[in-house]
Amino acid sequence: MAHCNTILNQILKIIPRHEFESLANKHHSGRKFRKSSRWSQFTAIVLAQLTGRQSLRDIVGNMKAQAHRLYHLGVGSLSKSNFSRINQNKSYKMYEELFCKLLSKCQSMPQGHGFRFKNKLYSLDASTIDLCLNMFTWAKFRKNKGAVKLHIGLNHDGYLPEFVSISDGKTADITAGRHINFPKGSIVVFDRGYNDYKWFNSLTSNGIIFVTRLKKKTKYEVIKTHKVNTKQSIIRDETIKLTGVKVSRKCPIKLRLITYFDKKTNKQYEFLTNNFKLVAKTIADIYKSRWQIELFFKWIKQNLKIKKFIGTSKNAVMTQIWIAMCVYLMISYIKFSSKISKSMQQILQLLQLNIFEKRELLSLLKSIPIKTNDPDPNQMVMF
Repeated sequence: MAHCNTILNQILKIIPRHEFESLANKHHSGRKFRKSSRWSQFTAIVLAQLTGRQSLRDIVGNMKAQAHRLYHLGVGSLSKSNFSRINQNKSYKMYEELFCKLLSKCQSMPQGHGFRFKNKLYSLDASTIDLCLNMFTWAKFRKNKGAVKLHIGLNHDGYLPEFVSISDGKTADITAGRHINFPKGSIVVFDRGYNDYKWFNSLTSNGIIFVTRLKKKTKYEVIKTHKVNTKQSIIRDETIKLTGVKVSRKCPIKLRLITYFDKKTNKQYEFLTNNFKLVAKTIADIYKSRWQIELFFKWIKQNLKIKKFIGTSKNAVMTQIWIAMCVYLMISYIKFSSKISKSMQQILQLLQLNIFEKRELLSLLKSIPIKTNDPDPNQMVMF
């Protein structure tokens, strides 16, 4: 049987080692490492993400137990105290930059979003990560609660988190949303938590299409009524103008209001957009596709370690979250490059069960049996 590196080794090769070391040198501060390194830190946390290790002691113990398999990866010895100091003191900004490099690799493999239009499609949302205020005193959210908030602009081409920022729990969703520079001509879909009429006007001025739900009690006047296809569950399709004194100043442009009846939920929805070219049913389907970002948050919280943290400092928490996002991109890259139909969940399960196996990664993903020179156990052996 041909020699193969471990599955973990092949996963880590997605990141060129010279690029990683260049980032490590760029973001290094303080004394030089004697035994450990940023590569050891990164490998340890990636391994923890893939194998479900929960604590600092658990991770270090696992690293020591697998030292003979990690030797060829260039991973140095990592004690509990040393690992803790690196997580606390060495800037997480390195992994934020590493995330951007991995994102570029994934973006080079176009996937498509399933709609006929060629515009880029993004879903925008945020999710709160709860923290214990007694341990994470820097993350005060409410009186007796701590939290950080993960803001994501999800590109539907491959469901890649193209825009990522992490803030304190008090930061409003729209505050982070305003700072995202979406490409001109792209379509952005978000819920009513991002309702800001001045921002709607700014998006329109920058050539960006948005789709959202109309906020209750919004005052407007109907300028024009369009024909609708009732077979597609479209009740009304109207051109409107906002009429509130303050609102009309913030957003003086014409908007489109589509009323849609969902037969599955037996509910009526009102969608607001600045696009007048796409058919009404497509606008409704675009908003329906926003559910993908909800699935994204659900997936990373269930499968990656971003709810339990191995350090209590802000730097340690940010380091763990950014490396978790890197792991998501590494799994995405494996899925794109292997061109298999398996889901992200199925790929992750295969990696978890075979992380230290010495076999070809592609054959594992495609369920190709390992060829060996061992005799058939059913064959008669002559002595």
